[in-house]
Amino acid sequence: MADTERNDYLSELRTKVVAKGHASGTPCYVESGKGAVLTDVDGREFIDFAGGIAVMNVGHSHPKVVAAIKDQAEKLTHTCFMVTPYEPAVKLCEKLCQITPGDFPKAALLLNSGAEAVENAVKIARYYTKRTGIICFEHAFHGRTLLTMTLTSKVKPYKFGFGPFAPEVYRMPYAYCYRCPFNLEYPSCNIACADYLKEFFVSHSAPETTAAVIVEPVIGEGGFIVPPPEYFPKLAKICKDNGILFIADEIQSGTGRTGKMFAIEHWNVEPDLMTVAKSIAAGMPLSAVVGKQEVMNSVHPFGVGGTYGGNPVSCRAALAVVEIFEEEDMLGKAETLGKKLRKRFNSWKSQYEIIGEVRGLGAMMALELVKDRETKEPAAEEAKALTSFCFERGLVLLSCGTFGNVIRVLMPLVITDEQLEKGLGIMEEGLASLTK
Repeated sequence: MADTERNDYLSELRTKVVAKGHASGTPCYVESGKGAVLTDVDGREFIDFAGGIAVMNVGHSHPKVVAAIKDQAEKLTHTCFMVTPYEPAVKLCEKLCQITPGDFPKAALLLNSGAEAVENAVKIARYYTKRTGIICFEHAFHGRTLLTMTLTSKVKPYKFGFGPFAPEVYRMPYAYCYRCPFNLEYPSCNIACADYLKEFFVSHSAPETTAAVIVEPVIGEGGFIVPPPEYFPKLAKICKDNGILFIADEIQSGTGRTGKMFAIEHWNVEPDLMTVAKSIAAGMPLSAVVGKQEVMNSVHPFGVGGTYGGNPVSCRAALAVVEIFEEEDMLGKAETLGKKLRKRFNSWKSQYEIIGEVRGLGAMMALELVKDRETKEPAAEEAKALTSFCFERGLVLLSCGTFGNVIRVLMPLVITDEQLEKGLGIMEEGLASLTK
């Protein structure tokens, strides 16, 4: 088979053997990745501005991660931690307790996926508080399992046709300043969106029956929405005053993406529980719930866990990621990258009317595209056209947002200046093509 035919062959085979619902955003099949570059089975290279949806912060095939995986695979790949435990899992829990915010004793639970971490965070919160209600937010994404799909806000494609949903989940408006649900403006609004939680207790979920509030510090799939600086401190205080646990879902915003190890650190808020996944293990399946020791240890032995949770190979990969952050100034790279992106994006906003807002934290940046800046009508078709334009020219780029009109960038933090400039150049060409 000629090399130029491999993508076509795999596409044809896929239609026969892969479930239609498990779709892909691009038609290429990747064979290898290095740093911020992907190579497909036909030898074509792509600059990666997607990072496996925020999974490859340290880059594809980082030598330290690869070495750790190889070393561990030669020793042990599985026993089930609940049967015969092993050192990498214990060491990783120690590291997670050290690097997560909060000057208090902590404990960690290792699992497989982001959704599984969220499920267990909710289970633990309910067990500890002896309450059942969970409050989440509009525009949120927390996963695709029954409970996490219920917590997720957007209906299509995530929830459509998959009901009924889990009970005792209540959704309130989020601090989406660009599209304020209260039709107010910051700062004269006095953060009414946070104070609304008190009213929410009256009409939706009483504080005495509410176990936790779960929120993404930066809304991810819903559009990279960053709340005003007063929002999380006020929200966390209301929770604390009412004995409600505050859960920070750091699955997409964590592991250095925003210039802090975890995004919630930007507001000096210390969550009771935190979910971690994606970039923490550089592509290996691993997630965790980390939180106050008193809360985490409230569950009886064998009450939480799973066959593959804390797989030793995945744990070694995660330990390598933490080492990379400690030794290679990854947080500094994220901060520098974020400044470059914000400067470039703001220059585009002044040039292209289709950009309604530039927002983000650190290297977690996005453009919200609109058909008209006055009406703020979402430009979803244009966002889709832009990602297609970029792909055809060798750039993998993702859209997101409740209305499908937000362009997000999640390139590996190790991207070179040359690769970054080339990718941004393609993006700008695409933006220019939308305005012709």
